[in-house]
This record gives sequence, structure tokens and C-alpha cells, in this order.
Amino acid sequence: MKEIGIIGAGPGGLSAGMLLADEGFDVTIYEAEDRVGGRNACIEEDGFVFDIGPTFFMMPFVLEEMFETTGRDLHDYVELRMLEPFYQLVFSDGKKLKTYYDDKKFKRSIANLNPDDVNGYEKFKLKNRKKLRYTLPVLQRPYSGWKDMLNKDIMKLMTVLHPTRSIWDELGMYYDDDRIKVGFTFQSKYLGMSPFNCPSMFTIIPFIEYHWGIYHVKGGLNQLSEAKAEVIKEEGGDIKLNTEVEEIVIEDGDAVALKLEDGTIEEFDEIVMNSDFAWSMKNLIPDEKRNKYKDKKLDNKKYSCSTFMLYFGLDKELPQLEHNNVFIAEDYKKNFLEIESEKELSQDPSFYVQNASKTDSSVAPDGHTALYVLVPVANLKGEINWDKEEERYRELVLNKLEDRLNEPDLREHIVFEKMITPKDWRDKFRVGYGATFNLAHNLGQMLLNRPRNDFEEFESMWLVGGGTNPGSGLPTIYESGRITANLIKKKYGLDYTFKHDKEVKRLSGKNA
Repeated sequence: MKEIGIIGAGPGGLSAGMLLADEGFDVTIYEAEDRVGGRNACIEEDGFVFDIGPTFFMMPFVLEEMFETTGRDLHDYVELRMLEPFYQLVFSDGKKLKTYYDDKKFKRSIANLNPDDVNGYEKFKLKNRKKLRYTLPVLQRPYSGWKDMLNKDIMKLMTVLHPTRSIWDELGMYYDDDRIKVGFTFQSKYLGMSPFNCPSMFTIIPFIEYHWGIYHVKGGLNQLSEAKAEVIKEEGGDIKLNTEVEEIVIEDGDAVALKLEDGTIEEFDEIVMNSDFAWSMKNLIPDEKRNKYKDKKLDNKKYSCSTFMLYFGLDKELPQLEHNNVFIAEDYKKNFLEIESEKELSQDPSFYVQNASKTDSSVAPDGHTALYVLVPVANLKGEINWDKEEERYRELVLNKLEDRLNEPDLREHIVFEKMITPKDWRDKFRVGYGATFNLAHNLGQMLLNRPRNDFEEFESMWLVGGGTNPGSGLPTIYESGRITANLIKKKYGLDYTFKHDKEVKRLSGKNA
């Protein structure tokens, strides 16, 4: 069977690898790190386990379908737990909004802030149910040329899109209280964008949470990557850890081989690039061999924000925290301006805190807490000097934590610590411009305008991951792997399908 070389064992590469290995392709994945997952891997030290990047799981049916395709059950490999509440938002005045799958509980939580906005929730669900029903099929398709844009799914989606509206504008149609709007717009950070700039179509993200729920995976979301790696090995695929690809070998416009760091040349029939798009273009393919994606053009693209990360192992518990917590800055809008346009460090940032040990005893020793802290910050297209700023910003974030958690001696309980800055994302994790969520998701960089799964620059080269169609976020990255696997199947005359409409039928109120 044909040989497939995959660069990177992130969630997209593992998804494609799993589906292709099951089809009988000879799959080899090269991963520079000592474990699979990429940004979906984990930090494991002194009895603490932290997910590096994504921390909660949405749309589990996407991965369930992929495991079913291989004749397996995802739940034989991982244990999922729906979170209730999903998370709590804590505002600068100390008031909270807790979000729930249970409608009655969530409406009570909304009413505690503003009773007049309770009815807006039903209106929000009604409109976004239809929008999601029209969006899902669009996110399951490849876009290799203009003909792919001329289909009934795109036409349907256009009837519910308002391209000039932002998420914030759209939520103003349902809610008057800005605090309630924040509860439905902060999810734009999953895409690395401000709700004041993020297209209104992405109001489907909070709807997805309330429609299907938010899940924790026992041991952390890194276990999803481990599960797919196990399937690949069961199917005879090979995952080479601690093996870095130095160059994609291009001959006469065709991707023909991978040059490894030790100088070895490995030839393949097809090459799938799962490594970060912007970083890989600049580092794996010489500029003179590229036409569309020259260094200059990459520099002019729009990118997501970055993140400043702190991982703390504490020798005490924090019962005041839920599993997921978002602490909102006093001036929410100013914070986003500082990140996106001014590209300076905020002195009063919003930040996310995960306390997974509240739900999962396996991620910390008894009586201890595995605390994950994420602060959205500007990407490296700005001029922040992280060599100079990282320790100062650590102190600022710790001060905020101690204040917002009412834990004045938090520092004294730190027994393990790791920090990741935007510079680390670029230099250690190979993320272009330190933009943790890849290319921005503005309308000019989506669908046909995003680097394509069937990569337009070179023959026999394919893309998966957040930098290609359909975009960033675990479910869509999984879809990118499935789209690419199906395109390769199509190339070799094998059975494939791009649309998976079981959940679309359920959104329509039909039997799946």
C-alpha cells in the first residue's frame, strides 16, 4: 500500500494517521518531542499532570465517529465526564455567572445577574440551533477550488450569516447586561480573537457548549492523543518520537520526501503536514521554493493572540474554584485592545484558571491542586520583550491570583511550577509568531482563503491542524484530519465521505 509520512503527532496528524492506517496505508509519523500530542500533550512531574493546551472537550461525537470508522469505541480508550457547571465567570466586583447544561440551573444563574435577560437565552438557542445545523456540513468539506464553494450547504449557511456583525454585536440582540454577553462571547478566545472582531457566525461556539455539553477526560485531554496513537500502533502504523523533520524535500513542484535532523532522507507517496503552518512554511521549505506562501506574505497574514501560561502544583486544595474558571478584567474591552491592536501587556488582564483536581484525583497527589493558568496576550508580531518581561508578568499574574482567589499566601504553597511565554511557543513548540491558535479566523482567512487541506503549493502534500480548513479548536482540528484522510482515499479510488450528518439530523429534530 502507499506510504504516508506525517509531520507532527498533534491531534490533526493523529486523526489523519488513525483513519489512513485503518484503510491499509503504511503510516509513519515523525514527532520532535518525547510524547504525542503537540499542544494537546501534557506536562507530568512530581505527581502532577497538566494539559499543555486544550483543557475541555466539546463535540465528542466527532471523535466517536472516527473511532467507529476504525471499528472501535472511543469509550474503551478514555473516560469522559460531563462537567456541571461547565465553568464559572468571576467579574471584577466578585459577582459570578455559573454556566450549566441544565437549563433551569443556568437560567437561575442568569437571573442572579439580570432577570430581564433570562428570556434572551431561549431566543439565542433557537437561532443558533439553526445556524449550527447549517454550519456543521460546511465545516466537514474540503475547499480546494472555487467549485467547492458552489454547493447547497454554503448557500444555506449564507442565509444565517451576518458578515458585518461581530459576536459582541450579535449577542446584543439577546442580552442587555454586558456581563451576560461576556458569558457568551469569551469563547472567541478559543479562536484567539476578540469578540469585538470575531465574526458573528462563531456564536455557535457557546451554543455548542450548551447543546452537547463540556467534558473532562480522566487524566487530561492529552489522553485523547494517547488513544489515537494507540489505535495507529494497533493498525501497524509507526510513530517515531524524538525525531525532528528538518526539511520537506520538493522536486519539480512535488513533495517527495522528508529530510530528518540526522540527515536521513525518507521518501513517501504522500506527505501530511501537521506541524504549525506559519512556522513550517518558514522552517521546513526554503523560501525560494514557495510561490504563494513566501515569508513576506506570511508576515502580512493575520494571526491569533498568544498565551502566557503558568502551571502550578500546590500543596493545598482550593475549594472556592470550580473545574473551569474565567476571571474577567474590570475593563474587558480595553484588555482586548491591548492584546489585538496595541500589542502591549495588560496590567489588568482577564485570565482562565483550570482546577482539574476538583474533578479528577489522578492529576494531583491527595490534598494537592494542579492549577493551570492561561492569560491571553499579544502574539510576537508586537514588540514585547519576553526575556525582560516574563518574571515581572509572572509576579503580576500571581498577585492577581492571590487577590481574586482570596489566597494571600498562595506563593508559599507552590511545590511545582512551569511557565510558557509566547517566545517559548515559537522557539520550543514551533508555533509561528507564538500565535497559539494559528491563523486568525476572520472571513478573509477561512474556507477557500485558508491554506487548503489538499495543499495548493505542491503535489502530494496535505495539511491538517488549526492552520488549515476548517480551523482551530480540537473538534475542527479533528475534522481537518478526517477531511485530509478522505481526500487521500479519494485520490486512490477508495470509499470516502465528507459529510457526517447524524448530528445535523438531530439538530433538525429528525431521527438519526
